[in-house]
Amino acid sequence: MVEELLLPDYVFESSWEVCNKVGGIYTVLSTRARTLQQRFRDKLIFIGPDLWADAENPLFEESASLYADWKGHAAEADGLAVRVGRWNVPGRPVAILVDFRPFFSRKNEIYTEMWNRFEVDSLHAYGDYDESSLFAYAAGRVVESFYRYQLMPEDKVVFQVHEWMSAMGALYVREAVPEIATVFTTHATTVGRSIAGNHKPLYDYLFAYQGDQMAQELNVRSKHSVEKQAAHHADCFTTVSEITATECRQLLEKPVDVVQMNGFEDDFVPKPAAYRGKRKRARALLLDLAHKLTGVRMDPSTLIVGTSGRYEFKNKGIDVFLEAMARLNADSRLDRSVLAFVCVPGWVAAPREDLRWRMQNNNVADKPLEMPCITHRLHDMQNDQVLGAIRRLGLNNEAESKVKVVFIPCYLDGNDGILNTSYYDILPALDLTVYPSYYEPWGYTPLESVAFGVPTVTTDLAGFGRWANGLNHPQGIEGGVEVLHRSDYNDADVAEGICETLLRFSEKTETEVGTIRKQAAAVASQALWKHFIRHYDSAYDVALRRARQRMAD
Repeated sequence: MVEELLLPDYVFESSWEVCNKVGGIYTVLSTRARTLQQRFRDKLIFIGPDLWADAENPLFEESASLYADWKGHAAEADGLAVRVGRWNVPGRPVAILVDFRPFFSRKNEIYTEMWNRFEVDSLHAYGDYDESSLFAYAAGRVVESFYRYQLMPEDKVVFQVHEWMSAMGALYVREAVPEIATVFTTHATTVGRSIAGNHKPLYDYLFAYQGDQMAQELNVRSKHSVEKQAAHHADCFTTVSEITATECRQLLEKPVDVVQMNGFEDDFVPKPAAYRGKRKRARALLLDLAHKLTGVRMDPSTLIVGTSGRYEFKNKGIDVFLEAMARLNADSRLDRSVLAFVCVPGWVAAPREDLRWRMQNNNVADKPLEMPCITHRLHDMQNDQVLGAIRRLGLNNEAESKVKVVFIPCYLDGNDGILNTSYYDILPALDLTVYPSYYEPWGYTPLESVAFGVPTVTTDLAGFGRWANGLNHPQGIEGGVEVLHRSDYNDADVAEGICETLLRFSEKTETEVGTIRKQAAAVASQALWKHFIRHYDSAYDVALRRARQRMAD
C-alpha cells in the first residue's frame, strides 16, 4: 500500500523577492501563489523584506486587521517591526514584510552564532551578503514568533526558503524551533554561477571542481558557505531542474531530495481576441521604434525576434544571440527583413531625449540617430558588453542591413520613458524568441514565450530545454521549441544553429506559423502549476517526516 503524503497545516515561505520584483524567483513564487493559496488559504504566509519604508509598495496591500494580535505581540515581546497584508498577485496570499535593519547592530553576534552552530563562514562577506543574511535571520525570527504565539503544538508547519539570500533563516529556525520542518531551495548554486560567469568551463570539468576551493578562488566564500550549510541542515533540500541537481551534488556535496520544477499560471496570457489586438499594437510600436532610431521604415512583414532576461552576457547567451544575428545579416539566403531586440536591464542613465522627441511627435525620420541601436543613455556606454559586441560584429543598423538590432537596456514595466509598455504587452509582437543560455538552472523566459504562443529557441543547458526535450511532443521549431545542444566550447555551432533556425522559420507560410504557435502553447500547457505542484507536496512530505523523526529522537 502506498503511504499517504504528510502535508502541512501551515506553510511559510521566505525570499528576498516576496513583494519585490527582481528576477526569476519572483515569477516562481508569484505565479505559484494562487495554486497554494487555494489549498492553504490564509495559512500560506510569504515573508519578504520591507524595502519601502518611505514609499508605497505597489505589490503589497497592508491590512490593519490581518493577524493583528500577533503583530502587536511581535513588536512588543519580540522586537520585530513587521507589516502584515496581502501580496498583489493572483490568489492575494498573506504577506509579512519585516524591517531587518535593526539587526545590523547585532550583526557580529548573529554571525558568531551561525559559525558556532553551523560553521557558516561570514568572515569573508562583502556586497549584498549582510543585507540578505540579516533579512533571512529576521524572517526566521518572524516564523518563530508567529509559531510560538499563534499556532498549536499539533499544527504541522513547513518553512521553505529560497536561495542563499534566505538560507540563514532556515538555519535559525532549525535551531530555535526544531518542531518546524525546513525546506531549502537553491535555484542556482553560487559557485556554479560564478564558474560560468568567469568564463571557466563548467560542464566538462564539473566532476573535478571542489565547491569550497572554487568559492575561495572566485571570492564567494560566505555566500557558498551559508548555501552549503542550509543544504546540509534543512530537512529537505530541493532545486529546480535535473541539471542543477547534478551541480548541487558536486559543488555543495549534497544530493537534492526533490526536484521542484518551475511552472506558471496562464491567467496573464490574453484571450485570443485581446491577444490579436495586443499583437497588432505592439508590432506597430516596435516597428515605429526601429524607424525612429534608424531612419528606415521597416515592412509590416518584418520578422521580429528577441531575447530578454538578466544582464549576464555569457550565462544568458546574449553573446551568442548577437553572433547569430551577425551571421544571419551576412547570409545571402535571407530574403526577409529581421528586427532583433535585446531586452536586458543595464546601467541606465536616462531615456534618450532625441528618440523620445521623435516618438512623441511622430515626425518622419529619414535619417538615423547617432547610435541607432539603443533606446536609453547608459552611464558607461563605452564599456557596455552588448554595445561592444554590436560594434565588433558590425550590427550598425545601416539602411541596407537586412538585420537590425535594438538594445532596450531597462525593465519594461510601462515606465521606461520610451516605449512605456510592459514586457507582457510587448511579447505578443514577437515572431520568435531566442534564449541560447550557457548557465540557466530553469529558464522562465522561454516558458513565458511559449505560454504566449511565441515559439522559442533555447539550449539543453537550460532546465526548461532539457524538460522540453523529454516531452512526448514534436521536436524542433516546428513543435514550438527548438532545443540546441550547447557545451563549454561550441558557441559558434550554437550561433550557426540559431541562424539556420531563423532562416527556416522565415520561410514558413502564415498557416505553418499558426500551427507552430499552437504547438508552442501546447508545450506551455504541460508546465502549468497544477501539474508541477505535486513536487512541492513531495518536498513537504520529506521535510515533515524528517522533522517528526528528529523530535522523536
